[in-house]
Formats: sequence, structure tokens, C-alpha cells
Amino acid sequence: MSTHRPSPGEPWPGWTTDRAAQALYGEHLVRIGELIPAVLYMHVMDRQGLAAAHIAGRQDLVDAQVASVALECRDDLLETAAVLDALALCHGQGSYLPRPYQESSTAVPRDVELRTDASDVADELVHHDQQHGTSTTGDIPAGLEDGCTDSERDAVRAYARREWITRQERWSGS
Repeated sequence: MSTHRPSPGEPWPGWTTDRAAQALYGEHLVRIGELIPAVLYMHVMDRQGLAAAHIAGRQDLVDAQVASVALECRDDLLETAAVLDALALCHGQGSYLPRPYQESSTAVPRDVELRTDASDVADELVHHDQQHGTSTTGDIPAGLEDGCTDSERDAVRAYARREWITRQERWSGS
């Protein structure tokens, strides 16, 4: 068993975070480190349960599983947006892929793809909160559209980050 004590600077053994991520997430980077395996595990288990119910011909279980996924949608978007944002911040600032993105044979740098993925998931959170009125901090930015700017992508990421940190602070009673 590892004796590593997670910290904002090193949430996992060997993973040191960028100063930008530390500045924006602070002590909450430890929780993001915990979320990475949890989000992946939940994703796999949810799909496995849904597939098993479908194969068994149990529409009642399929319906129940889908209803459960729908109820957890905002939490999933929020947690995934925070994880992707923190990982993207560890790769530094930079550009995004254009929207819409056209696949090509040219390799896309990992940092650009990661920032783009982080903003796309944050945009899904924005749309969810606009539709369902579930924002806890208010001031929801406009959703992303084709031809959006890097600053618009930065804005949806900042919104998701603010929502996630607010939720963490409310849970911890800080």
C-alpha cells in the first residue's frame, strides 16, 4: 500500500499538477484526483448494467437504469468537466480545435484536444443548467456555437469550474 498523502501539488503519486490548476482549484485538486478512477469505474459499471439488462430482455431494468442515468446526468457532467478541465490546465494555456471540427489526417496535439474536450463537456453542463435551471452560482454563459471563440470556450470551462468548486465547498461546509 502506498504511503503517499494526496495534495493539490501531487494528487496521485507521480502526478504533479500545473500551477494554473493549483491556482484555480486549490485544495480541491485532491478531490479531482479521487474522481478520475471513480468516474471511469461508474461509466463502465453503468454500461455493464444496462447491457446485461438489455441482453436479459428485462425492459423494466433497462428503463430503471436509464432513469438512474438521467437523474445523475448533471453530477456526471459536472464531475467530468472538472476532471477534464484540471487535466487540461496541467497542459497549460493554448488554443482549441475549431467548432465544428472536421477530421483530418493531421495529428491533433494532445493539449489542444484535451482543452477542446474540456470545453465541450462544460458546454453540455451549460446547456443542461440553462434548460433545467440547475445552476448554483448563476451567471450562466452562452452555450457554444459553430465558429465560437477561444474566449467563449474559456468561459464555459470557467463556469463549470465555478459550479464544481461551489458544490465542493457546500459539501465540506467551508
